[in-house]
Order: sequence, then C-alpha cells, then structure tokens
Amino acid sequence: MALPLMPKATAVWLVDNTTLTFTQIAEFTGMHELEVQAIADEEVAIGIVGVDPTTNGQLSTGEIKKGEEKPGYKLKLSSSDIPKPKARSKGARYTPVSKRQERPDAIAWLLRHHPELADAQVSGLLGTTKPTINSIRERTHWNMQNIKPQNPVTLGLCNEPDLQKALALAARRAKKAGIDLPKRATEVDQPSENNKKVSEDIPAATPASSEITAEELFRPTSTES
Repeated sequence: MALPLMPKATAVWLVDNTTLTFTQIAEFTGMHELEVQAIADEEVAIGIVGVDPTTNGQLSTGEIKKGEEKPGYKLKLSSSDIPKPKARSKGARYTPVSKRQERPDAIAWLLRHHPELADAQVSGLLGTTKPTINSIRERTHWNMQNIKPQNPVTLGLCNEPDLQKALALAARRAKKAGIDLPKRATEVDQPSENNKKVSEDIPAATPASSEITAEELFRPTSTES
C-alpha cells in the first residue's frame, strides 16, 4: 500500500485543516485510527509541524473535498514523479549510541557460534570494523572482561533474514571449498539464558580463500595459561 511521505506530519495537517474523519486520515496515512484521534486530542505528535500533502502533489484538493462530503470515501494518493527513498535490506550501517555498547557482545557471539562468517560479513551485519573484530577475537579489546556474547538479532543490531543470508553465503563458500560445516554453523542459534563471559574458545578467523581446509576452519585456539 502506497503511503504519503512523512505520514505523521501529513496526519497532523489533515486533522488541523480538514473535516475528514479519523478513519479516512488513518487509512490514507497508514496509521491506526486511535493514533489519529490522539493527534487530535494533542496527546501525541506534539511539536510536529504539519505537512500539506497538496503542495507536494500527493493529494489533490478535489480528493479532500470528496472525502469531506462522503465520510466513507477513501482518499487516493496522487501519482508523483518524485523518487521515493528505498529502504535498506542489508545490515545496519549506523548503530544508535544506545546500542553501541552492546556491539562487542554481538561480535563475540558471532565469533563463537558462527566462525565461518568472514570479517567483512560480521562488519556489514553489525556496522563495526575489522580491527574491533580482531581485538575481540584475540582478546585484546579494552573492555574484554565485561563482554558477554549475545545474539545480535535479540539485541536489535541486525535482523534475522540478513543474518540467515550471511550464514547461507558462508555455507556455500565452505561447500565450494569442500568443507562440511556442523549444523550449528548454518542456523541462527537461540540466545542462551545464562550468557557467560567470552572465553578462549572463540574460534580464529575463517580464511576467505577457496583453499581453506576443514582443519584450518575448526582448529581450536590455544587457551591462556
């Protein structure tokens, strides 16, 4: 369903400048009717400046008039040549400040449970850098003692479809190299209820070369004395 740009701001303008019903405005903007009513009651969207949909060609004055005359009429979004922004389907490129402190936990989880992922894949999923990944893998990260592996999906740092796609790509790369991955390496593991601190069992980085061997992929790292 096509929606106008800035739906909430559009709803604010329609509430303030027309006699359209809450249902009509909700259907046009893709919002819930109760949310539109809350806007009218000034319970939400306080401070949002309304956007006139007639000035950007998304709604004609004729459509508004029809809607005002017939409460059951559904407003139609006008076609526009203005290009609409495309939603990104890949991993986050920007991580909110409130989530950045959880990113090392997510990196540790991926290194532990899915070592077949290349550093570039981990970086793309979590919006991190290769030096940070290596510091956690080599246990030289400045906050290593407080890092607890946690599923990045449950942390909200990436979505499950993107993680599954990355795992599938890594599995195909391993298959092409003649390596049989364990079941846990091709599925998203459920987060543990009792997350423990990162231990020395974080696997080493997976080489991206097709000459990789099974022994190199799953070679256990040495424990610290």
